[in-house]
Amino acid sequence: MLSGQIADGLATIFFGELIDRFGHFKIWHGAGAILVAVSFSSVFGGCIPCKLLSSFSTIVETVSYSTFAAIFNVGWAATQVSHMSMVSCITLNSTSRVVLASCRNAFTMVANLSLYGIAFIVFEVIRAETRADIENQYRWIAYLSIFIGCCFVGVFHLGTKEPRSKTGIHGNIHARISWTYWFLKILYYQVAIVYMLTRLVLNVSQAYLAFYVIDDLQMAQSSKALVPAIIYICSFVVSILLQEIAWNEQRLKAYYTAGGILWIFCGTAIILLPQSMSLFVYAISIFIGIANALMTVTAVSMQNVLIGQDLNGCAFVCGSLSFLDKISCGLTLFVLQSFHSSSPIVAGNYSTSNFSITRYGLGLVPAFCSLVGVAVTWTMELRVPLYKPLTETLLE
Repeated sequence: MLSGQIADGLATIFFGELIDRFGHFKIWHGAGAILVAVSFSSVFGGCIPCKLLSSFSTIVETVSYSTFAAIFNVGWAATQVSHMSMVSCITLNSTSRVVLASCRNAFTMVANLSLYGIAFIVFEVIRAETRADIENQYRWIAYLSIFIGCCFVGVFHLGTKEPRSKTGIHGNIHARISWTYWFLKILYYQVAIVYMLTRLVLNVSQAYLAFYVIDDLQMAQSSKALVPAIIYICSFVVSILLQEIAWNEQRLKAYYTAGGILWIFCGTAIILLPQSMSLFVYAISIFIGIANALMTVTAVSMQNVLIGQDLNGCAFVCGSLSFLDKISCGLTLFVLQSFHSSSPIVAGNYSTSNFSITRYGLGLVPAFCSLVGVAVTWTMELRVPLYKPLTETLLE
């Protein structure tokens, strides 16, 4: 995973620069989607270099999966940066941008829920009795997800109009904004920290959630699907509701703070929750879903406030912030797993201690990141334009 995150982080900077120079969001998005589909199918298709070299050693397998994970993340970087940049270029209306960000987050939750639906059907249709059967199940999940994803990529490219650069604002359509322009802005560093911490909250908690409910709380296998599903449903609902709000500086800060405080309480509950009260994790997951939506939508909206009308540098902002997100996430998980592998709790019974690395990863890390994120948010000066009703055409 670390190799993939490093490749993703470096690629976001690279693609952000290229998109700012040459534009054509949909071309980058389409090329990245193809790379994602090919590499993802290769990851779940087994160790291809192992078969070619007739060697199934641990080193060859590790190099193989790390390579395809890196290729996958390079493709993902192209799709992510181009897609996020389009949100900033489709409209200059700050309220419209928040609507697009919340809509984007909502359909991310729909995609996640759809994956669980596919998994449920596959597990029901294909019964697993051996290791080979289990591998076959996950291959079908991967291939069906790739197929459905490709269908929606096609819908996106056929049904979405490529936004044109705002020549009336910038004068010269090819005038690219220098990196130093952003580096001289204090708001850039503030938004970068908040965005990075918000993504850490989401990614680290998502990585450890299944291990927490199974290993620490000793719950049924179905809980590792049900708990994330509750989180995604709640995030979807809140993301939809956030579209109806007229946004300004105080509301962006207030809603982010509300999400951060919720996560602090959730993180504390996760650390202290005993196995005997494991069912309370379902209630906690509701508040986690709400907190995730509040923090994600407002953090992305702060990024759009930073970009403002400087659209010829929007891809660099999205790419550089994603770089911090990927590298910090990869390093955090690497460090946590290093402690996890050397912890004596791994060899024993998880239920004998409330303080496993999994609990710290799911509870303490997101809660701490939320606290710091909230503190940084209130140091910002977000010059959000006055609210205007959604009467302007989104695509100009």
